[in-house]
Amino acid sequence: MAGSFIEVVAHDGGRFNAYVARPAQGSGPGLVLLQEIFGVNDTMKATADRYAEEGYVVLVPDLFWRIKPGISLGYGDADMKEALGYLRQFDADAAVKDIAATIATLRDLPEQAGKVGVVGYCLGGKLAFLSAARTDVDCAVSYYGVGLDAHLGEVSAINCPMVFHFPENDAHCPPETRERIGAALRTRPQIEQYVYPGCDHAFAAPERKQYDKPAAMMAYSRTLALLRKVLGPVYDLNALWEAHCYHEFATRDVDAVMPTMVAEPYVNHVPTMTGGVGHDNLKRFYTHHFVNSNPPDTKLIPISRTIGSDRVVDEFIFSCTHSCEIDWLLPGVAPTGKYFEVPMLAVVCFRGDKLYNEHIYWDQASVLVQVGLLDPKGLPVAGIESARKLLDETLPSNGLMGGKSKV
Repeated sequence: MAGSFIEVVAHDGGRFNAYVARPAQGSGPGLVLLQEIFGVNDTMKATADRYAEEGYVVLVPDLFWRIKPGISLGYGDADMKEALGYLRQFDADAAVKDIAATIATLRDLPEQAGKVGVVGYCLGGKLAFLSAARTDVDCAVSYYGVGLDAHLGEVSAINCPMVFHFPENDAHCPPETRERIGAALRTRPQIEQYVYPGCDHAFAAPERKQYDKPAAMMAYSRTLALLRKVLGPVYDLNALWEAHCYHEFATRDVDAVMPTMVAEPYVNHVPTMTGGVGHDNLKRFYTHHFVNSNPPDTKLIPISRTIGSDRVVDEFIFSCTHSCEIDWLLPGVAPTGKYFEVPMLAVVCFRGDKLYNEHIYWDQASVLVQVGLLDPKGLPVAGIESARKLLDETLPSNGLMGGKSKV
C-alpha cells in the first residue's frame, strides 16, 4: 500500500504532518499509531500499512515536530544517539494534546467509520497510556512503554479497554517496577497485561536485534483481538476459509484460490516443509504440486473449528487413496495404491478479509506406516488407528506402552 501525509492542526494553532494509510476497502475504523523515539520512520510506515491491511484507517502523527519536523531515523548507534537527544527535549504533555488533535482529525476523515484506537511502541507505549487517560480514544495498546511508573496516578482515569505488553527482561522496566505498574493496572478490570518471558525491550521491532518473532506474533494477535472487539471490523473468517478450501479441493481452480489471499501470502506444510512464500512461488506450488495433486477420492472430515480474531484453527481427518504422487504430503514417493487416514491441524492466519498464511500439521509417521514405507514394529508409532481413535475416544489407549496398563 502507498501511504501519504496529511496535515493536522494542533490545539495551539501549529501544524504538523501525519502519515496516513488507508484500507483497500476504502473505509474503516480509525487507528492512531504512536512512534518510537526514531520518528515516523520506515518501520512506523510499514506498521501503519500492515494495520491498514487489517481494515483500519491509520494515522501516524509526527510527534517530534515541535523539536524538528520530519525526523526519520534508523536503529544504528549514531541514530540512537540522535534520537535520545530529541527525547531529552520532548514534551510528553504537549504530545498528548497533539495526539488528541490527531484523533479529532482522524474522526473527521470521510473514510473513517466508527471508533478510534491508539497503539504505541516504546515512547509511543507511554503516550498510548496517557492518551487512554486523557483523551476520548475508544481503546489503547501499549508496547513496552517507558516511564509508566511516573504516571500511575492516572490509571484511575483510564476508562477504555486497554492492553499492555511487557518484556520480561526490559532494562527500562525492571521486575520490581513492572510489578508496581501491574498492581496499579489490575485495579482496572478492562485492562489486560501480558509479560513475554525471555524478551527484551523492542521485541516487536523486526529491524532491531531484540526482535523476538514468536513473542511479536503473539502480541500482535492479542492487540488485534482488542481492536476487533472494540473497533471492528469483524470479518466472517469461517466463510473466507470455506471459500478458500472450496476452490482448493472442490473446483481445484488456482486462479480462484489466489484472490482469497493477501498479495504476498505463504503456506507451510510443517512435516514435509512444502508450500511457498510469496504470490508467485505459492501459485506455482498450488498449480503443480497441490491443487491438482490430490487423489480423486480425497476427503476432509471436520472434527473441530476454533475461530479467533485473526485466525482459524481447523482440526480434521485427511483421507485418500495414494493413487497418484502427492507432492506436498509424500514428495518423491511413487503411488502405492494404499488408502490412508491421518489427523491434521490447520492454523490459518488472516489479515483483514484475506488469508495471510497457513501452517498445516500432521503425523508423517502415521502416513508412512499406512502406505507401507515404515515398519511400526518396535516403534512408538501408529497407523490408521490414530485417525480412528480421534473419531471414537472409547477405543483403547496406551497400546504403544507395551506391558503397561491399557485403558
